[in-house]
Amino acid sequence: MKHQWKLGVTLLVGVIALILEFIFHSPISARVLITIVGILMAISLVIEMVKTIKSGKYGVDILAIMAIIATMLVGEYWASLMILIMLTGGDSLEDYAASQAGKELESLLKNAPQSAHLLSADSKLKDVRADDLKVGDLVVVKPGELVPVDGVITQGSSTFDESSLTGESTPVSKTQGQKLMSGSINGDASITMSVEKIASESQYQAIVHLVQSSEAKPAKFVKMADRYAVPFTIIALLIAGIAWAVSKDPVRFAEVLVVASPCPLILAAPVSLVAGMSRMSRNHIVVKSGTAIEKIALTKTVAFDKTGTLTKNQLKLNKVKLYADINKDEFLKLAASVEQNSSHILARSLLKEVNHDTLYPVSNLKEITGNGVIATVNNQEIKVGKLDFVSLNHPELSLTETAIHVAIDGKYAGYLTFSDQIRPEAKQTIADLKALGVENIIMLTGDDRLVANKVAKELGINQVKAECLPIDKINHLKAIKSDNRPVMMVGDGVNDAPSLSASDIGVAMGATGATAASESADAVILVDNLAHVSRAVKIARRTMNVARTDVITGIVILIMLMLVASFGLIPALFGAILQEVVDTITIVLGLLAKLPPRGEKY
Repeated sequence: MKHQWKLGVTLLVGVIALILEFIFHSPISARVLITIVGILMAISLVIEMVKTIKSGKYGVDILAIMAIIATMLVGEYWASLMILIMLTGGDSLEDYAASQAGKELESLLKNAPQSAHLLSADSKLKDVRADDLKVGDLVVVKPGELVPVDGVITQGSSTFDESSLTGESTPVSKTQGQKLMSGSINGDASITMSVEKIASESQYQAIVHLVQSSEAKPAKFVKMADRYAVPFTIIALLIAGIAWAVSKDPVRFAEVLVVASPCPLILAAPVSLVAGMSRMSRNHIVVKSGTAIEKIALTKTVAFDKTGTLTKNQLKLNKVKLYADINKDEFLKLAASVEQNSSHILARSLLKEVNHDTLYPVSNLKEITGNGVIATVNNQEIKVGKLDFVSLNHPELSLTETAIHVAIDGKYAGYLTFSDQIRPEAKQTIADLKALGVENIIMLTGDDRLVANKVAKELGINQVKAECLPIDKINHLKAIKSDNRPVMMVGDGVNDAPSLSASDIGVAMGATGATAASESADAVILVDNLAHVSRAVKIARRTMNVARTDVITGIVILIMLMLVASFGLIPALFGAILQEVVDTITIVLGLLAKLPPRGEKY
């Protein structure tokens, strides 16, 4: 808004000056008016430049300030006005490009569920805020309404549009017992649902919070563009100084500086990056900053978590092996009771195998990150998790499937095995990354080595780090040599959050509401499709190529114009008009990053 306001004032001053000079024939009044406004704008630019330098960045604003002052000193006040219009207009166009490029993200905020129909104990509906809902509340969702929070259908059936969350355009039919995600749109029938997560922890609100907390951080490439300021300023001053010295005409100095005004250099990289972020968001990839785009484009190593990332968020119970005098149903019930509050994929898969109404109450629950859970159930100490965690005195086992082990009162009681369902797109994603030149691909997992190696072999991954605690994953990431960086870490669970933070680029598979992972990540894939990892690399590389080309194009055009102006062939006023043309070319070139290359659909 500040830039648009400045542009409006500058245009208004221009209109008034035109009236003063050409209608009232008072060029002195027009010159005084433009000079006063020019001085004020120059002071404003100086203040912004000082702030830029204090923040540790270099800028090219000095040339714009010098061009304004020089044209005023030599009496080219109309050229000064054109430079002011160029500067304020360029900033306004950049703001417009940014707002257009970010509109896909803003639509998330507009569509956030705000209210809900709470079903009271006496079967009456009461409209409440979505934020006021509690776990266990019954809510009625009418046709065409947004699901306010995450929950499960207790009565009725309907179709739901989940396209804003999963990218799947086909409505999904759901009935009693099936889960609903906040932000999905109900179809043609009312349903009653039970609240499973409060608003702040629900899927849609997690995405909204992610967007709200996204920061517009300048990418390293933008700083590189700013670093051109010193050599570019020196070149401009040399050309202008030589032109003045040879021609003995100070006007020539001003004419060179007018076309040297660095707006194209300032605009090129930011507009390209914002356009690239927009293209990412259209592909259901939320990138938090321009810096992340550059790092994704430069990625040399990709590390994947296994469970829930390379494999689906669903595991199938294959086998129950008992080593204690206990029946299978009781064994399952004890293990599921301990795991009932866990969000881990193995816990969710286990809970699908039992009737939730028969689960035992649990006390003294304690979760040991990366190992398992311990709790008291029916006056028995139950441990569920990794083999060495539940019991050091256990039989020799050689399992090739994912397993969780159970100990009762310190004695090993048995294990349950689950089969991984590898994502159908995972193998192609690995192949696509290799085709893009990302040869160093690693699997980091807390799972058993035999299980991990089996999955890695099927997917074509050569490097496997298995049986990792969260700290082990971080250490493995830090140990990667500099010539194999930047490192991208892709994960989905709470345990992955530290790894995502420790990597150069953290990418969260956020479609299943892994809030902690999403908050720790630099980018979040909003659809449950691993192919978007390689797609993100492609889009980022395209974006950086456009940005780099745009910056170089701007520099070449400006130097050519300076050389022409040094011979007196470009009057100051005409030079200022040419700058507007160059600005427009720069912005249009930058916005090309919003479009896919020819032959590609996304």
